Amino acid sequence: MMQHMVSTLLLLLSLLSLSHSLPDGLRAELTHVDAGSNYTKLELLQRMVHRSKTRARFLASTNTDFSEDFIIPSLPSSNDNKTYHNEFLIKLSIGTPPQPFVLTLDTGSDLIWTQCQPLVHNFSQPYPFFNPQKSSTFFYTLCSFPLCNEIDIPEPQCSTQNLCMYKYNASYGDGSYTSGFLARETFTLGSTPLTNVFFGCGNDNVGVYRSNECGIAGFGRGTLSLISQLGYGQFAYCFTSFGESKSSPVLFGSTADLRRYEKGLIQSTPFFVNPIHPIFYYLYLKGITVGAMLLPIPPLTFAVKSDGSGGVIIDSGTAITSFPEAVFDIVTSAFISQVKLPVVKGDFVDLLCFSLPSASSQKFQPPKFIFHFEGADLELPPENYMHQEKQMACLAMSGDSGPRTVIGNFQQQNFHVLYDLVGEQLSFVPAQCDQL
Repeated sequence: MMQHMVSTLLLLLSLLSLSHSLPDGLRAELTHVDAGSNYTKLELLQRMVHRSKTRARFLASTNTDFSEDFIIPSLPSSNDNKTYHNEFLIKLSIGTPPQPFVLTLDTGSDLIWTQCQPLVHNFSQPYPFFNPQKSSTFFYTLCSFPLCNEIDIPEPQCSTQNLCMYKYNASYGDGSYTSGFLARETFTLGSTPLTNVFFGCGNDNVGVYRSNECGIAGFGRGTLSLISQLGYGQFAYCFTSFGESKSSPVLFGSTADLRRYEKGLIQSTPFFVNPIHPIFYYLYLKGITVGAMLLPIPPLTFAVKSDGSGGVIIDSGTAITSFPEAVFDIVTSAFISQVKLPVVKGDFVDLLCFSLPSASSQKFQPPKFIFHFEGADLELPPENYMHQEKQMACLAMSGDSGPRTVIGNFQQQNFHVLYDLVGEQLSFVPAQCDQL
């Protein structure tokens, strides 16, 4: 018992040493993966649908693999050879002198990782691979260090030099994996150096990453996520409008205070921890309203099951909100009965779409949509759930075979969203994110 307490104390001290040298708050900019592309908005929406389904496979894999405190995401390859990206990228630098990278901001995972030389296998990325030999602040982590021994790393191993290694096999049946060493480095966010950041230095990365990121910046609830290592008690983001090339801010510490920026009604709803999947941000969803109708969804539909499956999470890495198929059927039936327009058939977009009358001069007004959370009602503006283009309106939500509901970033656009990790609650308020 005493040895365990000492190891835990050493672990906490090693992480707290980072926060002591930081300013009260930080700001960084996020870029959407499709920013600056030449796709039409309908094509962008189609890409978001595919990315959301890919993301759902990753999130679903965590239901059965292991009871994890520590998730290293690797993104599944596609059988149709299309390129699927993640969602929002954060630019930072690693090492001394700094080597620049863009990582995917991911509230659904823990580890920060990038590709490191020397490489056995690698995927293409927009920046040179991280070279530890060119950094004066790079250190490997020994197997005796608490981070290697006390945290439940999937398949932890030791090298012949007693260095902490990890390997993560994705559960997609396609042979995808990432593996490497747990290391310690200086990161730079904006102009602020972040010393003693632990991250995965991936030397062997196979199969899955046909994208424009260099790795992952985990923002989950676990010990090794970036937000946990920084030691800030809160962070916030504000995603700009769909299809725009403007950057979206991510804020840490004192800069994340919604009251500094917004004058509207700030609502809050509590987080809760699923002990089987503790890194996700779970919310209590009580019901859904479409139009004037509170949908007939049984109260326990959104609850976490005894095996840890199900529940409702908010996730920056998922594009559009997905529901279990039974819930999605109820949602789409409500829209079909209230919209009273022809449903568009076709495989060009995997969404519920309506044909709009060409002769009408009035803009289509869809039925309202409200998430009823514990203590807060999130009423979405129409552009956050119904996309209109070329005499067609499409519901930007989907169904999934799994039991979990995932609130995606399309539904969060132009909301200033605060994750209060001390108060254990999510707060939100409508905002003009490009002016924040």
